[in-house]
Amino acid sequence: MAQQELKRDLANRHVQLIAIGGTIGTGLFLGSGKAIQLAGPSIVFAYLLVGIAVFFVMRALGELLLSKAGYQSFTDIAEDYLGPRAAFVTGWTYWFCWIMTAMADVIAVGVYVQYWFDIPQWVPAVICLIILLGLNLLTVKNFGELEFWFALIKVVTILVLIALGVILLVIGFKTDAGTVTATNIWAHGGLFPNGIQGFLLSFQMVVFAYVGVELVGVSAAETSNPEKNIPSAINKIPLRILFFYVGALIALLCINPWTGLTPAESPFVKTFSLVGIPIAAGIINFVVLTSAASACNSGMFSTSRILYNLSKNDQAPSRMAKLNRNHVPGNALLISTLVISVGALLSKLIPGQAFGIVTTISAICFIWVWGVVLVCHLRYKRTRPELQAKSKFKAPFTPWVNYVVLAMFAGILLIMLIAEETRPALLLTPLWFIILFVLHALRKRKEQEPHAPLEQTRL
Repeated sequence: MAQQELKRDLANRHVQLIAIGGTIGTGLFLGSGKAIQLAGPSIVFAYLLVGIAVFFVMRALGELLLSKAGYQSFTDIAEDYLGPRAAFVTGWTYWFCWIMTAMADVIAVGVYVQYWFDIPQWVPAVICLIILLGLNLLTVKNFGELEFWFALIKVVTILVLIALGVILLVIGFKTDAGTVTATNIWAHGGLFPNGIQGFLLSFQMVVFAYVGVELVGVSAAETSNPEKNIPSAINKIPLRILFFYVGALIALLCINPWTGLTPAESPFVKTFSLVGIPIAAGIINFVVLTSAASACNSGMFSTSRILYNLSKNDQAPSRMAKLNRNHVPGNALLISTLVISVGALLSKLIPGQAFGIVTTISAICFIWVWGVVLVCHLRYKRTRPELQAKSKFKAPFTPWVNYVVLAMFAGILLIMLIAEETRPALLLTPLWFIILFVLHALRKRKEQEPHAPLEQTRL
């Protein structure tokens, strides 16, 4: 029986860095250029608003996870409060979210390696998948160690950027773009140079930037001391949002006016180049490479654990619940990696469109998952008052904040419907949910079929 349980090998430092790595996603390094072009300096407010909303989602998830020892992820929570159909749809949707995200990231790995080596991009992509698969198959501790170092690289880079911004601001350093000054934030058209419309259109990429923050919840079953580690990681999310997102963006905008940043290049590369660091492009390319590998690593981890939980709840093939001798769901990990590799090939065939479509669909599906967490928390508060009364990690301002955040998510989906660039992906995404509802109905009917002859016999 011990062989069939996930091993709690993630220490506090792993959980903390997984939380940081989840908070600093590829959306910051890759997507912030496009988001800044849309919103201008008001992008800081967009990151702040979505970050606050995500924090309340995580507080709700944290309270739910700690309310019952048997919970291993939010699919278990969804089944408990919304029923097996909601768990089936949410579990497979979360798997789909990370598959889509990992597809984009593994292709990105191949593109970034081409900066140094003139080789086909599929070669480093496949090598990356093989290495990450091999390390993840050994022990969950390897995943924790990989994320620890990947996240550390991202953290150090942003720390250097912010420290550099402060120093240049104090000395009034002059670059090719002008003097480094706080007035660069509002001196080029104000805080909302593209109006409210540009501000609202940036929310899709901002939501994608926060994808992965809920990995703290997915890793709950493999955390050595969840009662201590999960609250600690979640409570530090606001500081991380303020520091790593808002702080980094303010530093970028002080050094380089937003009008000088374009979606075609990383704003981090542009900023380091402006201050006269000759190897800036190579340094940031390495950071973005590790960020993409980190996101792919997170995708492999989360998709395998979701398949494992779906299988344990009889919502996926039973083979997906089988653990190897290292207490890792090897079959689930292999299947997820195989699907990611096929998706990477498809992404390669339509490189100009793939990333935008994938990130939009991923953001939409993550809004579904986060929304389900909030709805489950409302049900928990209404139907299990005795558990809520005993909770040592109560989510603040409930239930009203749940409704406010749900309304905000609905507004973001409406914005995606109005925007021409995101509308096609938004209109396609419901097909995924229709397929899942049909599959669940067929499974339910198949489960009931063997009982029909017995009923006829009794009649």
